[in-house]
Amino acid sequence: MARYKDSVCKLCRRESSKLFLKGDRCYSDRCAFERREYPPGEHGQGRIKFTEYRHQLRETQKLKRMYGVFEKQFRTYYRKAERKKGKAGDHLLIFLERRLDNIVFRLGFANSRSEARQLVTHGHFRVNDRKVDIPSCLLKEGDVVAVREKSRNIARVLSAMESVVRRGVPPWLELEKDQFKGTVKIIPTREEITIPIEEQYIVARYSR
Repeated sequence: MARYKDSVCKLCRRESSKLFLKGDRCYSDRCAFERREYPPGEHGQGRIKFTEYRHQLRETQKLKRMYGVFEKQFRTYYRKAERKKGKAGDHLLIFLERRLDNIVFRLGFANSRSEARQLVTHGHFRVNDRKVDIPSCLLKEGDVVAVREKSRNIARVLSAMESVVRRGVPPWLELEKDQFKGTVKIIPTREEITIPIEEQYIVARYSR
C-alpha cells in the first residue's frame, strides 16, 4: 500500500492546522507550522477562495491524514458510522479513535500515530494477552493493551513514555506506566475527542 513519503510538516501547513504528525517536535519551538503557517508551494501565500466544497475537502483530508488512513478504508468507516443510530460524524470519529494504533499513541507508547502503526505492525503489543499486529483493529471497552516484555527496552517506546506527560492521557483510557499497559475504560464520546475537526463538512461530502 502506498504511503506518503514527503515531509509531514507540509501536511500541517496545507491543512492550516497542527496535525501532530511529528510527535514531540510538534510541541516544541522547532515545529515548522509555528514558523510558516501558510500552505506550502510557490502560491502558498496567495489569496485563498473559500467555498463549501473546499471546506468539505479540507476537513476530510485533515482527518484522513491525522489518523493515517486512505480513501477506501475511510469510506468504509463512514458507511459503518452512517448505519449506526445517532450522528454519523460522531460515530466516524469514535471508530477512528478505537483503532489500535491510535490507542497506542494516546496511551503514550509511541510519539505519533505513524510510529504507533509501525510498532504494532512489528508485533510489539498484546491485546488481552494476545499478540495483535493489525493497526486498524478496533478495541472495545475493557480491552487491555500492553507492550510485550521483550519490547519494553525499545528506545522509541521509552522516549515516548517520558514525553506523555506533556500531552496527557485521555480520561477514557487508563495508563499503568510501570506495568507498560493501558486499559480502555469506556468508549469515548464526541466531547472527549479533542481534535480540531468540523465533521459536519465530512458528512455533507459523503452523504451526497
